[in-house]
Amino acid sequence: MHPHLAADLAALPDLLEATRERAAAFLDGLAEAPVVPARPAPEPRPLPVRGTGLRDALADFAARWQPGLSASAGPRYLGFVTGGVTPAALAGDWLTGATDQNSMSSLDATGQHLERETVGWLRTLFGLSDAHEGALVSGATMSNTVGLAIAREWLGERRGISPAEDGTAALGPVRVLSGTPHSSVAKALSLLGLGRSALVTVPTLPGREAVDPAALERALRDADGPCVIVANAGTVNTVDFDDLRTLAALRDRYDCWLHIDAAFGAFAALSPDHAHLVDGLDLADSLCVDLHKWLNVPYDSAVQFTRRRDLQARVFQNAAAYLGPLGDTPDLVHLTPENSRRLRALATWFTLRAYGHEGHRDIVDRCAEGARTLGAAVDSLDGLELLSPVRLNVVCFTLARSATAERLAALADALAAEVFLTPTVHAGRPALRAAFSNWRTTAEDVRRIVTALERAVRDLPADRGTRP
Repeated sequence: MHPHLAADLAALPDLLEATRERAAAFLDGLAEAPVVPARPAPEPRPLPVRGTGLRDALADFAARWQPGLSASAGPRYLGFVTGGVTPAALAGDWLTGATDQNSMSSLDATGQHLERETVGWLRTLFGLSDAHEGALVSGATMSNTVGLAIAREWLGERRGISPAEDGTAALGPVRVLSGTPHSSVAKALSLLGLGRSALVTVPTLPGREAVDPAALERALRDADGPCVIVANAGTVNTVDFDDLRTLAALRDRYDCWLHIDAAFGAFAALSPDHAHLVDGLDLADSLCVDLHKWLNVPYDSAVQFTRRRDLQARVFQNAAAYLGPLGDTPDLVHLTPENSRRLRALATWFTLRAYGHEGHRDIVDRCAEGARTLGAAVDSLDGLELLSPVRLNVVCFTLARSATAERLAALADALAAEVFLTPTVHAGRPALRAAFSNWRTTAEDVRRIVTALERAVRDLPADRGTRP
């Protein structure tokens, strides 16, 4: 054994303790650390020919890389839809690395059984029936991709072919209909060989991002054969929700596949005040839910559900002598694009086991309250304009005057040390989004964000193209 490997193995308890101390110090500083540090990237160095062991690597990381890391696990990182990591999820993730399981086959099955229990708990969390079966994947993009791959096979079944066996060319043109599809849907269609042009954007309700059911029915009536409907349970910009029950009725009437993208909107099911937004979620043929968002488990983690696991296995089955058989209960290797992956279910199992339904409902309710408070502040603040009602956990707003992309970027930069927001475009207008999904965010954090916004808007230079 290489001497540094042997030395690190001998000193492993002490080295793990040093790692724990570094992690704890990082987490302890999240509340006051710059949310996005203004620090240039270190100059790259060549690969060492001779390493110097883990302790030196920890010191090098601390000096060169850690100071530039964002506080994305902290309470005022409101960009994208980024959760943090609950204490239990962190413990589960550390044990995931320590145990190093690749539980994709029944030949080594304990991890598979744990994942199935975890998926069952998630099914209960979101109010789904036992008809939905699923597996964990890396994120919403892959969850949408798996769901649409199953939909592609369903379309082939309707036409008497199997795209998994015969290729997508045998399927012919496909139409995928959606009101405000997430960008990952087009990416998935490209990956699946259906093409981005298969995605047809259907008109939305006036002033909304939710699809107009009447317009969708017209598109279905005009379609040449079965289609795929991609419904939204929480759009990115304004967390708008399609009428899922109405879309399910259209699915039944026109013989379509209903995929619901509920990457973070599914968590509305946990809150009595918001559960009505996802009424009909269980009616999906396939369903996407992200976990490294509002469940607050580490990247990367998501879950996909479907009512047609038989079609899922037809797409993703992997025949090899060293793998378990397909059988009535397919091994995980037959259900997702990956043949091998970490036991990402463990972090989810830990946080669900530790905090249960009530604990995660508390996270959802507190985040929704924070979004409502910020939305009310934006609405009353001179110089800002709220662009949409705060339905759940996202606040979408812009400058009341001279709202150019450049001025909004300057506003976001002025806020970056205190709060991180991401840019967007809503109804053709440049805007900023604040997405609440971190378990650490408190009312005090919201007050700090409002104070920072007031100061940044007041100090924002006037647009050079306008008169003072």
